[in-house]
Amino acid sequence: MKYAPSTVFWRLLLFFGYCFSGIFIPAGDRIFAAEMAAQSEDEQRLDTIRYGTETEIAALIQTLKSERTSSQQSKSEHTLDDALIAVTQTTRNQNILSGVLSFFADRDKKGLEQRAVKAIEEREDEANETVIAAINYLGKVKALDALKPLEKLLDAQEPGFMGSAFRALGRAASGGSGQDKDDTAAYLVDFYTNRNPPDTSRRDIILALGETGSQTGLSLLIEIAENNQERGPLRMAALDGLAKIGDPSGLDAILQALSSTDPNVRSTAVAALGPFSGKSVDDAILESFRDSYYRTRIGAASAAGTRKLTAAIPYLQYRAERDEVPSVRDEAVKALGAIGTAEAQAILEGLFVERKHPSRIRIGAAAMLLRNDPGAYTEKVIAELDDAKKTNQTSLYNGFLGALSEAKTGKVEDLARRFLNSGGVIEKSYALDMILRNELRSLAPEVRSLMTGEKNTGLARKARNTLEHFGMD
Repeated sequence: MKYAPSTVFWRLLLFFGYCFSGIFIPAGDRIFAAEMAAQSEDEQRLDTIRYGTETEIAALIQTLKSERTSSQQSKSEHTLDDALIAVTQTTRNQNILSGVLSFFADRDKKGLEQRAVKAIEEREDEANETVIAAINYLGKVKALDALKPLEKLLDAQEPGFMGSAFRALGRAASGGSGQDKDDTAAYLVDFYTNRNPPDTSRRDIILALGETGSQTGLSLLIEIAENNQERGPLRMAALDGLAKIGDPSGLDAILQALSSTDPNVRSTAVAALGPFSGKSVDDAILESFRDSYYRTRIGAASAAGTRKLTAAIPYLQYRAERDEVPSVRDEAVKALGAIGTAEAQAILEGLFVERKHPSRIRIGAAAMLLRNDPGAYTEKVIAELDDAKKTNQTSLYNGFLGALSEAKTGKVEDLARRFLNSGGVIEKSYALDMILRNELRSLAPEVRSLMTGEKNTGLARKARNTLEHFGMD
C-alpha cells in the first residue's frame, strides 16, 4: 500500500496521536496505524536476527514457532526465514546455529543444506551441539547431497556423532532414487557385518536400514527379527524396519515374533503387521487384542486401523468402552475412525453422545466423526461444545474446540464469527484456524477488525497472517 508523501506525514501524525493522546481516529486511519505497528514489529524482528544476541534470537525463534498457523507461509514469514538463513552463513555462534537448524528441521524447511554439510565437514571448528543439529537437519529434510558427507563422518567413527549420523543417513536416502536407497542400505549392511560396530550403534544401523526402504537390507533384518537369542531392542528395531519396507518376504519373521516371551517384542510385531495382508495377518491381529500386555493391544488397534480391518470392529468397540488402560481406549477410537465404515461411525457416535464416557474418549470420537463426515456432525459437536461450557467442563470444552478447529467444512462459519465477535483469546485463535482451514473469506472484515483492534499482539499478528494467506492486504 503506497501513499503520497503528504499523506504519509499526516497519517503519521494520526498514528502517534492515536498512540499517545487517545483521540478518536476514523476506522481507515486505525487500520493504517495497525499496519504501521505491524510493519514496525517486522522490522524489529529482522533487526533482532541481524544484530541480536543468541538469547534474543532464541526467544524470537520460540515466538515464531508459536505463531505458525499453517504450512503456507506469509510474506513476512518468508522474509524472516530468509534472514535466518543469511545469518547462519556468517555466524559460528553455537546457540544461534543450533537454534536455527532445529527450527528449520521442525518444519522440514529446506535452505540450510549447504551450511549443515559445512558444519559436518569442518566439525573441528564447530561445537558438537551444532554438528549434531546439522546432522539431524540433513536427515529431516532428506538431503541427498548429504549422503557422502554422512558416510565419511561415519567412517571416522567418532562416538559422539555416530548414532545421529546413522539415523540421518537412512532418512536422507529415503528421499532419493532406488539406487540411492540400495547403495545406502549396502553401506549400512557392510558396516554392521564387517566393521564390528559398538552395541550402542547396532540398533541405530538397523533403524537406518528400515528408513531407507531398500530391499537390500531385508536378509539382515529378517535374521535379527527371527533370532530369539538376540536382544529385544535389536529385534524390535528389525521388526519396525520390516514394516517400513513392507516386503512380503519379511512377514514370516514378524509372525514368529508374535510368540516371543518378551512383551515389547510382541507389541512391536503386531504393530508391524499393518502393511501386510492375508488371513494369517488378520487372525494374528485379532488374537493380539487378547494379550495381557497393553502395548500389544495398542499395536493390534493400530494395525487394524492401518489395514481398515472391519473384522476388528467389535474388538475395537470393546476396547474403546472397557479397556482399563486409557491409551488403549484412545487407540481403539482412532482405529474405528480409520476404518470409517457405517458400523464404525455408529459406534463412534455412541461414544461421543454418551456423557458417562470420559472426556478424552468423547473428544477423540468427536475428532474422528468430524474427520470422516464433518457435514453430518459439525452441528452436533457444536451443541455439545456449548453444553460443556454451560456446565463448566473446561477440558471437554477445549477438546471439542480443538476438534472443530480441524474440521473441513463451511458449517463452522457461524461459530467462527461468534468467537471473533465475543470470544476470548483462545476462542479467537481457534476461529482463525477454522477460517484458514476452510477458506472462509466472507469473514475477512471480522478478521481485519481483529488485526486492528486486538490488544493481544500475537493474536493480531495471526489475524494479519490469515489475511495474507488469502492474498488480502
